[in-house]
Amino acid sequence: MPGIYIHIPFCRRKCHYCNFYSTTLLRYRKDFKDALLKEIVVRKAYLPQEPVQTIYIGGGTPSLLSMDDLAGIFDTLFSSFRIARDAEITLEANPDDLTENYLDSLRHLPVNRLSIGIQSFFSEDLRYLNRIHSSDQALSCIDLARRKGFDNLSIDLIYGIPTQTAERWSDNLQRVLSNGIPHISAYALTVEPSTALEHLIQKGKIQVPDEERMVEHFHILCDLMDTYSYTHYEISNFCRDDRYARHNVSYWTNEPYLGLGPSAHSYNGHTRQWNTPDLVSWMDQLSQDQPFFELETLHPVQHYNEYVMTTLRTMWGCNADTVLEQFGPEYRSHLLRFAGHWIESGLLTLQGNILRLTRSGMLFADRITSELFMVSE
Repeated sequence: MPGIYIHIPFCRRKCHYCNFYSTTLLRYRKDFKDALLKEIVVRKAYLPQEPVQTIYIGGGTPSLLSMDDLAGIFDTLFSSFRIARDAEITLEANPDDLTENYLDSLRHLPVNRLSIGIQSFFSEDLRYLNRIHSSDQALSCIDLARRKGFDNLSIDLIYGIPTQTAERWSDNLQRVLSNGIPHISAYALTVEPSTALEHLIQKGKIQVPDEERMVEHFHILCDLMDTYSYTHYEISNFCRDDRYARHNVSYWTNEPYLGLGPSAHSYNGHTRQWNTPDLVSWMDQLSQDQPFFELETLHPVQHYNEYVMTTLRTMWGCNADTVLEQFGPEYRSHLLRFAGHWIESGLLTLQGNILRLTRSGMLFADRITSELFMVSE
């Protein structure tokens, strides 16, 4: 199930918490598009010769591109790759960009899924995060998108914001759930290194996210999702009626994918590549036919560690038999031996040959998976 990810690096301004590569140098949009079209053609042999099942245009803020830019990107993609007729084609968008005219124009493109970065419906939370849209825009964009024929929607929300009470977090969720949105991604606010959020906290200018608040909000999230019959299929992702984010599922199930644009990653089952994380350098390297990515050949230990890390995040879990088949008895023995402590503590379950995180275990996912890793000699 190969997929394509395209990283659009532009933002009007940087959100305090974001550690993805982005730039506010909007004057480079045309040059970026030209370089991206070249990269699509240059790398068209990267994926296996089966139809591409998913395309995800993320960022940054993809909705900052013009319709002509997006049309040119899709024309080049469809002429360079075999795209499945039922491919999931997602565009990330901010609420302030989803105007009536924008959505009318978007309907003429192959986009069939919108991922809307709402984060919160409350102005105080949005100011803390340095989001550019208003609470009114957050509320209105969902109804507008649906009226324009976009029913396959995913909403991003953030919890654990210091300005966000438990009641406010519940209200955020209720506003999405009452609309019957088929897919919700909810993330704990994390202070990533070298972000504006970390800098402002160090300067004492804004409040520090509180761990107890995050745990409380996570349990509120899981309880409400269960009440509304959403499937909790990955730590941060919930859906109704099997409307999984097919593109993201491919990441967690070891499918090949091609990443295009500055900082984008690619994986073909044997190697991992990552593009230069700088817009101008990436464009210059492409224009001069120079290498614009770094490459790493994955060894069995790395493959095993990635398998554990990705599968444990999902409801499908980590299959000890698959570990035996793909990596050998030493790896399976290591996995089950180091899982024992976490099973006894109630943070992991072992059903048949499948290891899964419990709800409480999801709160310690990084620590648990790191202890199940093998260390290269």
